[in-house]
Amino acid sequence: MISTSNVTLRVGKKALFEDVNVKFTEGNCYGLIGANGAGKSTFLKILSGKLEPTKGEVIITPGQRLSFLQQDHFKYDEFMVLDTVIMGNKRLYDIMKEKDALYAKEDFTEEDGIKASELEGEFATMDGWNAESDAATLLNGLGIETDLHYMYVKDLTGPQKVKVLLAQALFGNPDILLLDEPTNHLDLDAIAWLEEFLINFENTVIVVSHDRYFLNKVCTQIADIDYGKIQLYAGNYDFWYESSQLIIRQMKEANRKKEEKIKELQEFISRFSANASKSKQATSRKRALEKIQLDEMRPSSRKYPYIDFRPNRSIGNEVLTVEGLSKTIDGVKILDDLSFTIGREDKVAFVGGNELAKTTLFKILMGEMEPDEGTYKWGVTTTQAYFPKDSSHEFDNEDNIVEWLTQYSEEKDVTYVRGFLGRMLFSGEDGVKKVKVLSGGEKVRCLLSKMMISGANVLILDEPTDHLDMEAITALNNGMIKFPGVMLFASRDHQVVQTTANRIMEIVPGGKLIDKITTYDEYLESDEMARKRQTYTVTALEEDELAEDEE
Repeated sequence: MISTSNVTLRVGKKALFEDVNVKFTEGNCYGLIGANGAGKSTFLKILSGKLEPTKGEVIITPGQRLSFLQQDHFKYDEFMVLDTVIMGNKRLYDIMKEKDALYAKEDFTEEDGIKASELEGEFATMDGWNAESDAATLLNGLGIETDLHYMYVKDLTGPQKVKVLLAQALFGNPDILLLDEPTNHLDLDAIAWLEEFLINFENTVIVVSHDRYFLNKVCTQIADIDYGKIQLYAGNYDFWYESSQLIIRQMKEANRKKEEKIKELQEFISRFSANASKSKQATSRKRALEKIQLDEMRPSSRKYPYIDFRPNRSIGNEVLTVEGLSKTIDGVKILDDLSFTIGREDKVAFVGGNELAKTTLFKILMGEMEPDEGTYKWGVTTTQAYFPKDSSHEFDNEDNIVEWLTQYSEEKDVTYVRGFLGRMLFSGEDGVKKVKVLSGGEKVRCLLSKMMISGANVLILDEPTDHLDMEAITALNNGMIKFPGVMLFASRDHQVVQTTANRIMEIVPGGKLIDKITTYDEYLESDEMARKRQTYTVTALEEDELAEDEE
């Protein structure tokens, strides 16, 4: 169990948290939610001991081990992947290294033997003999193949490093597990594996995530941060949302009845306070009036942007035709002979673990990269707006936000441009903020403003939910659902894919394409096991062929 006692954190004169008393118990997975800036990651750092509160303390049941998802992707570059995972249990890793050092000594003494014996006993108690196989199981579950386990972390890609650090946090059955955005940069298969892991995890989990589907799957309780306080709600994210809305409605109704009672008492007092025969009753009602307290209705710190993609023109029957598209990068075939046609009502989600393949396809379709082979053709009635995964080049200039967006607008009137920024929660002095100093979430909101102001009837979005808070993701999801044009997109957010797409395309290893007109959940149910069986069969056949060759 982990709890806080009167935890307060002040940044300057502002209190980010004020006298927080909350208890997180074994067997529960808590989803820590709140608006951007509410202090979710900061609170996890306080719980982990990485940040000292201004006042109060964090209490952990004696003897329990806490594990925290590391965010520094370069910290373990000089270590092997498997060792990095085992470091999740520091004491176990230290014992392993100390044993190795003892046994490597040329002048191994009797004293060294006694020490080694003690270490072996502790090692066995901690199930150390299964450490490597347990670490390998975690890595394989997250999609890190066995041939990578003995490589150095520095030789992995960014997404692979994320998975290694996640495996490190999960390793060794920690008593308390703190996860800050664990689904970031994970493909949907890895997210599904993590969901099952946490559902079956029997200890305490506290997780920060902007993935609503993920929170609904794994959470048994929600810890809501608002105005420096933390309120616990039983149930998952959807249950919290309904409960919190119900509480607000109940408070409004209670206040309405109190206001009616106040008005009734005030009218009686006003009418009869000067009447001698009624003066006693008027005095009694004055006392009753003084006792009525309206419930404080503080507005939530959450703010929802308004996202509405409106095409300037209708789209024709011919949208996009792709024939024989192939692309090889660094000797690896990313796209292999892709051919498909997009219709005027298609909203296509590109799924699968190969993010480079999806990004490469989008760049080719937007003219930012040339294919090695094949062609594509946009219909004459189409206009495209593109949300790139890497948008850093867009903001490498001295423009302020208004100037930056104005260059993409046919209408140059400042009021018109500010209207689109206002929808994305940029107001007042925000307009003169330099784009190069914007946060990740602010840059995403700028790009979405750009897409809205374009009036395009085809949207291409490459992981648009990255860096957005829950409220902005909800607004984007609603905007994508309502959009009347054609959409090609990639997203790790299960709910966005499920509620938006009517067609699923998966670029599988080797660059081939699976294309189905279906919802995402139906696609997973109908094809996932078939694909796994197919992969297993191919692997088994290859092994048989190798065995025959050896004979």
